[in-house]
Amino acid sequence: METTRVLEMTFTTELNKKHVIRVADARSDITASEVAEAMDNIISKNIFSGTGGELVEKEKAQLITTQVEEFEIL
Repeated sequence: METTRVLEMTFTTELNKKHVIRVADARSDITASEVAEAMDNIISKNIFSGTGGELVEKEKAQLITTQVEEFEIL
């Protein structure tokens, strides 16, 4: 069984639109404080901007874990 983890961070832009950043292969033991600090750095250093303008506020973050089980088809 294959397990994948994606960290999804959602921000609000200066034009009040949502902007989502996804990080593949996220650590399973990542903490909320580590994610919050990373999001703060992304905002303060203006690392990303999209069509909605600069990122100005953290909205939410979630760790999405997916398990895929393949079947042997004869």
